[in-house]
Amino acid sequence: MAWAIAGCEFKFVVDMKMKTKTKTKTIGVSLALLTAVFFAVPALQGQDLSRYRAFSLGTTLPAVLKHTEQRLADAKVIQAQPVLIQELTWWPPNLPGTSFKSDTVEQVHFSFYNAELYKISVTYDRHSTEGLTTEDVVKSISAKYGPPASVAPASDPAAHERYDTRQEPVASWEDSQYSVNLVRSSFSGDFELLLSSKRRNAEAESALAAAAVAEKEAGPQKEVDRQKKEIDALELTRQKNQKSFRP
Repeated sequence: MAWAIAGCEFKFVVDMKMKTKTKTKTIGVSLALLTAVFFAVPALQGQDLSRYRAFSLGTTLPAVLKHTEQRLADAKVIQAQPVLIQELTWWPPNLPGTSFKSDTVEQVHFSFYNAELYKISVTYDRHSTEGLTTEDVVKSISAKYGPPASVAPASDPAAHERYDTRQEPVASWEDSQYSVNLVRSSFSGDFELLLSSKRRNAEAESALAAAAVAEKEAGPQKEVDRQKKEIDALELTRQKNQKSFRP
C-alpha cells in the first residue's frame, strides 16, 4: 500500500513538472510573438504608402484646405460631370524670420475625386537636391517607405532632345492599394514624388478620358452654337444702333 501511495505521489510530481514546463514554453512563445508584433507595427506604420508628411490619401478637400490655410475658391475645377475633379496647389511657407526657403519642397499639388484626395504630387526645390545623385534621393525616400519595388536603369542624357520635358521613372514603391513613384524631369533634372490611390486614380483617369471624348464629340455642335450666339448678339446690337444712329 505504501509503495502504491509513493508511486502516485511520484507520478503527480512528474505531471506537475511537465505541465509547468509546457506552460512556461507557451508563455515564452507568446512573449516572443508579442515582441515580434510590437517591433513590426512601427515598421509597417513607417511604410504607409498612403501618407506624405501630414497629408493622407482619402482625406477630404475641406481638411486639406484647413491644413494649408487656403479657401475653396483656390481649388480649381477640372471637371464637374459625371464626377467632380478638383486640383489644389500649395507652396509651403518659409519659417518666420528666415530669408531663404526653409523647406526642401517647392510645391505640393493635390488632386481630388468628388472632394476626396486621391493623388499627391510633390515637386522638390532644385537647390535642396543640388548635387544629390539619384541613389541619394532613392535612399532618402526608402527610409520612409521601405525598399523600392523597382528601380529604373539610369538613362543617357545625350539621348534626349534639347527641349525634351518628359518625366522619367526613377523608382517606385507600391502595395495593393497605393503607389509611390519617384520621377525626374529629363530636361531640368528636378525630382518629383507622386503618391496615388490605385483605385481612385484609375477611376479619375477613366472619368477624364470619357469627358474628353464627350467634349470632342460635342465640339462641332458647340462651335455652331458659339457662332449662332455671336450672330444673334451682333443682330441685337444692329437693331439697337438702327434706332439710335443719327447721321
